[in-house]
Amino acid sequence: MRAAYAIATVLLVTTALAGAGAAPVAGAQPTAASSVTGHAVDGAAVQQTGVSGADACEFPVELTDATGTTVALDEPPERITTTNPSAAQTLWEIGARDRVVGVTQFAAYLDGADEKTDVSAEGLGVSVERVVDTDPDLVLAPNASADQVADLREQNLTVYHFSEATSIDDIAAKTERTGRLVGDCEAAAATNDEMNAAVADVENRTADLDRPAALYPLGDGFVAGGNTFIDEIMRVGGTDNVAAAEGDGYPQLSNEVILRTDPELILVTDPEASILDEEPYASTTAGVEGNYVEMNANHLNQPAPRSAIEATETLAAAVEELDRDDGEASNDGEASNDGEASNDGEASNDGENGSRSQAPGFGVVTALIGTLAATLIARRR
Repeated sequence: MRAAYAIATVLLVTTALAGAGAAPVAGAQPTAASSVTGHAVDGAAVQQTGVSGADACEFPVELTDATGTTVALDEPPERITTTNPSAAQTLWEIGARDRVVGVTQFAAYLDGADEKTDVSAEGLGVSVERVVDTDPDLVLAPNASADQVADLREQNLTVYHFSEATSIDDIAAKTERTGRLVGDCEAAAATNDEMNAAVADVENRTADLDRPAALYPLGDGFVAGGNTFIDEIMRVGGTDNVAAAEGDGYPQLSNEVILRTDPELILVTDPEASILDEEPYASTTAGVEGNYVEMNANHLNQPAPRSAIEATETLAAAVEELDRDDGEASNDGEASNDGEASNDGEASNDGENGSRSQAPGFGVVTALIGTLAATLIARRR
């Protein structure tokens, strides 16, 4: 059994992802519908024409996407297909799930997604043919589908392409834009309000805590680096991402570099945290002390509203527990010098003491290997 601090996972309620009622599910950040003009969506300038104030959510509408293409909609779309789960999660959040007709395999965790057409390709990406068969009025294509946007448009489909979201602000802008595209501006704003409030609360809770050096390994040395949504989650959640200094995106680090960064906390999506038994992770402070936090893969890997809410909360709870345990160890002379107590795996991993609990209702993503690791993370978005 693992020693020291196996951090408790916040219980995730599957039904919350349905996005109903006053508390929209999953990760968007609210902004008023009338403020869309001039925002940057994931690094791409977005423009809105012919709408302002009370008319901000009326149709027809023309919006410019990340490819510089003007997307025109005469009326609210009744059939929407998504090519990545982050877009699907956002639609669930703002209450537009009933109009979604196509999703990818990575959106299967959403309540009711099994009733939608799976448009995933046999390998990575989506099947253009399957997307066409859903007969969509609108296709929402986040950044990972960039290489398929042209193919979809060649089939005379109306496609709006978002570029990569690397921050909470990016998610808010994308949520706002999604609400405008489908005619649910108020719900998008409410979703953003919920997300922004939750993120602010997490930042306040962790502001005065020691920030542990943290790492999210993907397998085969690949890690989540700087300028990524995951890096933002780690920052908001109260940690310092040691991989951010080693490169942006998803760099592959040597064993020597990983040992040099010496993370105190490792993020895992495997409930067994098996990677802590592997070198070089086993020889880091996190591996030696058994410090890890089990994250929900769907939330950690998908830049969308509920993701931002749940992932930051889970990580903040882990940082708070680690800080409490460190404080108790430093202030309790007997406990800190008691070899039996410090090596008692059963005591440190006792669920009754809140050491960890597995979140129900979600599949586990196993360790990703090589380049496929970073690619798959991107495709999930």
